[in-house]
Order: sequence, then C-alpha cells, then structure tokens
Amino acid sequence: MISQANLFLLLLLLIALAAKNNSLIIAVSVLFVIKLVGAGDKLLPLLQSKGINWGVTVITIAVLAPIATGEIGFNQLYESLKSSYAWIALGSGIAVALIAKNGLTLLSEDPHITAALVLGTILAVSLFKGVAVGPLIGAGIAYLVMQAVKLFS
Repeated sequence: MISQANLFLLLLLLIALAAKNNSLIIAVSVLFVIKLVGAGDKLLPLLQSKGINWGVTVITIAVLAPIATGEIGFNQLYESLKSSYAWIALGSGIAVALIAKNGLTLLSEDPHITAALVLGTILAVSLFKGVAVGPLIGAGIAYLVMQAVKLFS
C-alpha cells in the first residue's frame, strides 16, 4: 500500500514536472531514492535537522565564489559603496538575516507552522518559478506579522 508520505511526494513530483521546476524535481527524486534504498530512517532525520544549514552553506559558497576567483575584490567593494543601490543592498542583507533569525525562533517554538510554510514555498517554486529559500525567511516574515498582530490586538 502507498503511504501518505509517498503519495504526497508523488503529487509534488507531478507538480514539479508540470511546472518544469528542476530544483523541485531533483529534491523530490532524491527523497524518493533515499526511501527506496531503505536509508530513510537514518538520512531523513539528518536532512531535516541539518539540511537548512547545509543549504545556506552551499548558497554562501556560491555567493562568495566571485571573491575566490578574483572577480570581486576590495576595489569593486569600494566602488560599489559609492552607489545608493549598494547601501540599499547592504541594508536589505542585514534585514533579511535578522528576519530569518526570527524565523528560526518561530520554527522551534511552533513547529506545526512548518507545514504551511513548506506548502507556500512549494507553490511559489512550482507555480511562480520561485526559489526554495522560502521556509526560513517565510517563517521570519510570519513571525514579524504575528508580532504586529499581537501588538495591535
């Protein structure tokens, strides 16, 4: 009999294929393979607990690669800081990191919210060609909105 988890993954795979979203296709396929080879009991909890940190590390490596190749150096940094857009980007980077920090707090204090955040991320990735960095920043934004609702109610 097909489990609820496998049925859910199959549905996600069909959505990913229909939307032609390679990231989601690969992610679901990897999870299916892990389950198929019987490594789910060991690997899935590890991916669940460490995966976000690994993903952030991989993204950080990709962002820092131009520094390692010499494409971006101190001269480019200095020149960019003369632009108002660079200051906007700097402030945005700080804001996103602080918002995401609150997202970690929310996910640890209220884990059931994860299902809604994951669904939102899946919809954005599959239907709107979004990028799956959403759950953490989504949790941070949700945390901020929840705090605002508490403040005004």
